Amino acid sequence: MTYRDQIEAYVEAHKQEMVQDIFTLCRINSEKMEASEGKPYGEGPAAALEAALKMAQGYGFAVRNYDNYVGTVDLNDKEKQLDILAHLDVVPAGEGWQVTQPFEPIEKDGILYGRGVADDKGPAVAALYAMRCVKELGLPVEKNVRLILGCDEECGSSDIAQYYKVEREAPMTFSPDADFPVTNVEKGRFPGEFFADFAPCDKLPRLVSLDAGIKVNVVPGKARAVVEGLNLAVMKETAEKVTKETGIDFELETDGETVKILAIGEGAHAAHPAAGRNALTGMLVYLTRLPLAPCAQTKVLADLLALMPHGDTSGEAMGIAMSDEISGDLTLAFSMLKVTDRRMEGIFDSRCPVCATEDNVLKVVKEKMAACGITLINESIKAPHHVDGNSHFVKTLLQVYEEYTGLEGRCQSTGGGTYVHDLKNGVAFGASMPGTDNRMHGADELAVLSDLVVSAKIFAQAIVELCKNSKNEVSR
Repeated sequence: MTYRDQIEAYVEAHKQEMVQDIFTLCRINSEKMEASEGKPYGEGPAAALEAALKMAQGYGFAVRNYDNYVGTVDLNDKEKQLDILAHLDVVPAGEGWQVTQPFEPIEKDGILYGRGVADDKGPAVAALYAMRCVKELGLPVEKNVRLILGCDEECGSSDIAQYYKVEREAPMTFSPDADFPVTNVEKGRFPGEFFADFAPCDKLPRLVSLDAGIKVNVVPGKARAVVEGLNLAVMKETAEKVTKETGIDFELETDGETVKILAIGEGAHAAHPAAGRNALTGMLVYLTRLPLAPCAQTKVLADLLALMPHGDTSGEAMGIAMSDEISGDLTLAFSMLKVTDRRMEGIFDSRCPVCATEDNVLKVVKEKMAACGITLINESIKAPHHVDGNSHFVKTLLQVYEEYTGLEGRCQSTGGGTYVHDLKNGVAFGASMPGTDNRMHGADELAVLSDLVVSAKIFAQAIVELCKNSKNEVSR
């Protein structure tokens, strides 16, 4: 492809500089925090946005801060052609980090470690360097590229909704927040919220409390409970049996009257629940095996476990397992649960294929839960997203990917939701190579440096191919 040699040389020459810019952003804890005046998502996301815009401005780009919802970086002042959507917010740090601390990013053996290196600060900087490459090499483009840096992708994308209240969509949009080649299908989303109230019971032994999960879209790696009135030896014996069965480890600590239980599994993105070991469902298995006094609380927990058993990530027990050729299998992750002596509140995260409807998913779950005395709050599910894989836009992205990697370019679907889910002509494009496990949303999140480097090259070439002349316009 034209200009490839120049693009390759530029990005290689700026590789370590790019790493340092990634680390600058990853040192900032930008998980969603309490809102304050002028900072809708709190101090951390606002600080990350300020740092990113200052970085881009230092490279000669025109920038704009949209009230700390999003920031934009423009390649030029010409007609809008391509938007690149990335985000600077991150999921909570979580526990279990070993290679480094979450906000102390490091490079080790060609791998970057730290919260945000893969999701999505590393790819955001790769996109910025692609724009630097085009700008500083003076590669000919007749249309504008805008890098949009958001601050609320992990918690509902209210930032992008706010942005599109005042700005129009570009004719083409891609988000470097997934895997290569091109993701043109995103499953629908069903974050099921439910609760149950019950009469308290003082009979011993009893469950005092249960608390598991940090976010709806994260498979919980840990769960905590407190039990009163049980012999520690009995609890240890049961824990050993459940560990063999589930792969979940248990730590027990007693003060003589109560026992604190810590269930330890492995976190994962809720879009890929089979990649983790769910500590919440493991804890429910353990609690239902203990000789607790029968009561309304223990019954509802047993019923809940029957609907979402440990290891069932397809919704089979719930009666909603399904699949289609375009988008693949339905997935379900039981992600959050709080239980007291009189109330249970929980959330699961289901990613639904194109064949899913409110009749064959939502209504089924609502009826199954109601039969157990559990109320599902949801009244709707989010529809899936699909962009034509034969469009000029998608075919161009695939051609550039093939040119720079030598790998087959093809369209794929995902259970993960991205910024482009609600955009007419938006796809996910990079920034991880196929088969890379970034430990996204988990401990020791990582990004392969060579993946980010080739991503910057691919993005630069894509900018040239899509914006070099007016013939590349995509119908709206």
